[in-house]
Amino acid sequence: MSRFISLMTIIGLWILLPQSQLLAKTYSDYEALKQFSQVLNLVEQNYVEPKTRQELLKGAIKGMLEQLDPHSSYIEADELKSMQEDFSGKFSGIGIQIGMKDKRIVIIAPIEDTPAYKAGLKAGDIILEIDGESTQGISLMDAVKKIRGPKGEPVTLTILHKDAEKPEKITIVRDTIPIHTVKTLELEPGYIYVRITDFKATTSKEILDSLKKYNNIKGMILDLRNNPGGLLDQAIKVSDIFLSKGLIVYTQGRHQDQKTEFFAHKDPTDVTAPLVVLVNAGSASASEIVAGALKDQKRALLLGEKTFGKGSVQTIIPLSDGSAIKLTIALYYTPSGVSIQADGIEPDLEIPYQELSPEEKMLREKDLSQHLKNPTHPEENSKKKVNGEAQKMLSKDNQLKIALEVVKKLPLLKKISFSE
Repeated sequence: MSRFISLMTIIGLWILLPQSQLLAKTYSDYEALKQFSQVLNLVEQNYVEPKTRQELLKGAIKGMLEQLDPHSSYIEADELKSMQEDFSGKFSGIGIQIGMKDKRIVIIAPIEDTPAYKAGLKAGDIILEIDGESTQGISLMDAVKKIRGPKGEPVTLTILHKDAEKPEKITIVRDTIPIHTVKTLELEPGYIYVRITDFKATTSKEILDSLKKYNNIKGMILDLRNNPGGLLDQAIKVSDIFLSKGLIVYTQGRHQDQKTEFFAHKDPTDVTAPLVVLVNAGSASASEIVAGALKDQKRALLLGEKTFGKGSVQTIIPLSDGSAIKLTIALYYTPSGVSIQADGIEPDLEIPYQELSPEEKMLREKDLSQHLKNPTHPEENSKKKVNGEAQKMLSKDNQLKIALEVVKKLPLLKKISFSE
């Protein structure tokens, strides 16, 4: 309906324009098309190697879209199929989300528990070559196509890590990339860790299903670090799990009437426990929608590092031959009306990530053998049941360790009042 209204508005403007302006616009459009046709004929007749008109037109479409922004692109039919598999089914690859920065192919984030993650690829790494071929000048979709492939076959990437002086060649064997996007773990009795790797069609349902096994949730840590984003509707549904009312996000297109708002709704499955959200430079797009909504609505405390800063919305428009275009159609804004495009979201507590070593753990009285028991807190004398995986994670991840301490203290902090 909005498109129809916009079209009518344009037609109305044309009717009101003087005849001279109409003729000038028509002539200008004609000249642009004439120039394009001239270049097309010149290339067809004089290029050193023969090229079909279809190849040239497809190249022109790719160039037109790619010069718009890093996220708009032309999608071949087989690439479209791969994208559909990515969001709704299994696919074969190494498990990374990539983007374009300064005309270079950059890793936004590796997907957890995939070959890329296990090979040590990190957010911010630059991919210089794929199987010995330079990535200079290739499109994002072409890079994806080269990296993906049949399960069991290797692909060699030349990677320049952050702060590294020399690139490194890393050979990774492709595998079936799992579609599961949610991982939960009880860090301490009542304190639940929820990790979202990316936002696919089943993410919100996975969260709700995973939380059914926990009773008496005292606090929760939502980990969006190195989460490259995904589906907009899932970002909204995930936010809605933690919010019972209020604006989640709104999108704004090029015209004033192209504004869409998304609100939270009260539901029996809403999570009301104290919440800390972990973010970093690999938290992008849909992750930033969730983080921005929970921060602006004062529902959660954000901890970690500044996010990636992708504040645009893309839509995939199918074409008649089975291909499609991915086009940026809007920017999104957090509930406070802020666009994070190329800026990112600042955490409430900025804590740089540092991998802890066992030597950094401070020794306390309770760690000494045969220490005296506390007579006023007998419940603390029994060892907390924490599984080995949780202990291992907390011992290595300073951000997670601090987040756990903070979420435990949030109810107390809310009771503290300040007078000026």
